[in-house]
Amino acid sequence: MPVPIWLAITIGATGIALARVDYNMFFMRFFRDLSRSKARARLHNNKYAMIPVMLGIEKPIKIEDDINAEIVMTITREQLEEMDGFDGAPLYLAIKGRVYDVSAGEKFYGDGKDYHEWVGKDASRSFGTGCRGGIDRTGMECLSSSLEGLTEKELKEIDRWVELYETHDKYTFVGHLVDDPVDEILENVQEEEGTDTEQSSGQTTTENVVA
Repeated sequence: MPVPIWLAITIGATGIALARVDYNMFFMRFFRDLSRSKARARLHNNKYAMIPVMLGIEKPIKIEDDINAEIVMTITREQLEEMDGFDGAPLYLAIKGRVYDVSAGEKFYGDGKDYHEWVGKDASRSFGTGCRGGIDRTGMECLSSSLEGLTEKELKEIDRWVELYETHDKYTFVGHLVDDPVDEILENVQEEEGTDTEQSSGQTTTENVVA
């Protein structure tokens, strides 16, 4: 019995669509949202929290901005790179400049595991796009902290990951990611030296013209 053309087209289109699905990221997001729904139920005593979360229609949870709190640590990018789980180091990752200790999830974030690409860096862009290596559709590095060119949908995905780490009962917020102050000082010195050189060069040129 011949297969109807419409059915053949439907099967073919479905096959193409499924072939393009990143199953690894699909299940990562599924279990992320499952964990978020449990956290919402636990924190807000809402036994129906799972429904809107799993359907993707949930309202975002506002993360308190504690950047000025005296008890909150700041971590430089160089320090964060060292928190990679090797030689007894904990497993840290950063998202939107917020650093979390995910050591309790070593089976996910440890060396060779699915989430290890996010460890030791701020890879906010990757959380939104699902791209975890190389260049993404915009031509930017996947494992980057830049949010430039991301869609509203991708930005919402990032916020969902932030909520996971913020409300998870085994992961802890450590502090805020900052640039190394020594690097900033060196950059300022270089800029000042460059300005002085330009001024000196301009002054010499003027003197030569007058002479």
